[in-house]
Amino acid sequence: MTEKEKVMTWLAENGFEPEIHEHPATPTVESAKQYWAELDGVQHSKNLFLRNHKGNRHYLLIADCDRPLDLRRLAAVIGDTRLSFGSEERLMKYLGVRPGSVSLFSLLNDETGAVTLLLDAKLLEAPKLSFHPNDNTASLVITQADLRRFLSLRNIPYRPIPFPAVSTENQLSW
Repeated sequence: MTEKEKVMTWLAENGFEPEIHEHPATPTVESAKQYWAELDGVQHSKNLFLRNHKGNRHYLLIADCDRPLDLRRLAAVIGDTRLSFGSEERLMKYLGVRPGSVSLFSLLNDETGAVTLLLDAKLLEAPKLSFHPNDNTASLVITQADLRRFLSLRNIPYRPIPFPAVSTENQLSW
């Protein structure tokens, strides 16, 4: 069973009915934007697998797709050491997906709760959100209620991250 099939099966078994939008592979936010254009009123995200300097803590950061990020500042906000992207091997070990397919639903593969979810606070206000089904050839649109129900059913704690407003002069003003 593919990762996409596992996600779709789990969602169906738990009463979720996401809107499914198939598209060519989109390993980056920039490549996905052309296919998201048709999805009005949907907040899109970037999903990053991160690790701390020692490699003993791992994070899934889900942020507004257009948000500029400063990992140094983020590390200070969450009270950890320097952050960097997790390797492909770590990503597979902890979330069971390949680069370009990381999403909220990757947490279905984190059976031990080893990955801490960091959620852009802006996403917690969006009525609809989109995520890959652990495969970058589709986008699933879910409601805010479904996001919260997913996190509750899977018993996934999360940490809201109150990113500062973006301006053209000062990208991040933490």
